[in-house]
Amino acid sequence: MRGRALKISPPRRLVCDLMRFSIGIPRVTVQRRMNLGPLLAARASQPQRPSWTVLFLKGYGLLCQETPELRRAYLKFPWPHFYEYPMSVASVAHEREHDGERVVLLGSIKGPERRSIAELQGAIAAARTRPVLEIKEFRRALKFARAPAPVRRLLMWLGLNIARERARRFGTFQLSVYSGLGAESFNPLTPLTTLLNWGPIDEDGCVDVRILYDHRVMDGANVARALERFERILNSKVADEVNGLSNRPALVAARTAG
Repeated sequence: MRGRALKISPPRRLVCDLMRFSIGIPRVTVQRRMNLGPLLAARASQPQRPSWTVLFLKGYGLLCQETPELRRAYLKFPWPHFYEYPMSVASVAHEREHDGERVVLLGSIKGPERRSIAELQGAIAAARTRPVLEIKEFRRALKFARAPAPVRRLLMWLGLNIARERARRFGTFQLSVYSGLGAESFNPLTPLTTLLNWGPIDEDGCVDVRILYDHRVMDGANVARALERFERILNSKVADEVNGLSNRPALVAARTAG
């Protein structure tokens, strides 16, 4: 049988480059079965329900604020060392259609812990619906993907190992999830310190939540404790903010009338 050779598109080149830098990281996974009943109830009470991606993003930002290890990175330049960021920058994977192909492009959200759920919902919605080339990060990534491979790999290595560039270009943690499609990934790769994902959420709010982490930066016990705290944050701080969403229009009206 004779097949055909296919050209690697620019978006696939980006994925190949990211995998090249991700494969050598000593990554370990810690999973916790969570009961998010209070958050599930808060979300169900809203006429316009915020997405689970937004809720997990806000909660993980708050967790990183409390847990410095989650804001650290292992850098090789100019010598091996750790760097701790003052805030988180989320790298969120979005599936979009571009030039007739389904592609994955990464968008970043600076300081998710400092943003309201409504702001996060707007940012995620824009990244998923606006034309691809109207989004600066996507346009820049696609342009970068057309550079020769040696140039791309050198710039990517520098970007991952220079502290300020790493956060600006790649973020401090990644969020990638397929639970909306009824599936889950057990071994996703990323060059960042942590990657957060979760499986389908049951009707009673039970869900498997995973943090994949760089073992050079932290140990499994730290991550296990972080997941326990993460569950409490989702069911308290995040759920409380969701419950407050229904009161926001009334507050705004009262302030306007005043």
